[in-house]
Amino acid sequence: MISLINSKAPEFDLADASGNKITLSHFKGKWLVIFFYPKDDTPSCTKEACNFRDDYSVINSLGANVIGISLDRTTSHQKFKEKYQLPFMLLSDVQGAVAKKYGALFKFMFIKFAKRHSFIIDPHGLIRKEYRSINSSTHSIQIIEDLKSLQLSK
Repeated sequence: MISLINSKAPEFDLADASGNKITLSHFKGKWLVIFFYPKDDTPSCTKEACNFRDDYSVINSLGANVIGISLDRTTSHQKFKEKYQLPFMLLSDVQGAVAKKYGALFKFMFIKFAKRHSFIIDPHGLIRKEYRSINSSTHSIQIIEDLKSLQLSK
């Protein structure tokens, strides 16, 4: 896998849980955390999303937005957001095109899903940190620590 660190973050144009189109340019000038995950409402994905929910105010206080992306449909995202009161956007990448651009797409015969990969994107649209191996129980804390370090080094 080729590292994307210090490269321009791939653009996207995806629907959120309410069907609104969201692009990378919506976040220009701000820090952004993108986490790809396999499936709404599954044990590890729920744990990861709920930890981001619980740490959202800290991440947000660091000037960062959070978005989750999976291949699930917007209706699935809406139910997942409501069930767990997730305060951040979930974007629907049904075809997996965005996951592929970020190196997060898994395909095997007829099975296709987003791997559990995350990225921190700086206010200039550069990928500053990538995570290819994630512990869903501690990942949001790792993101907070790395955001602080990246912001101090600027």
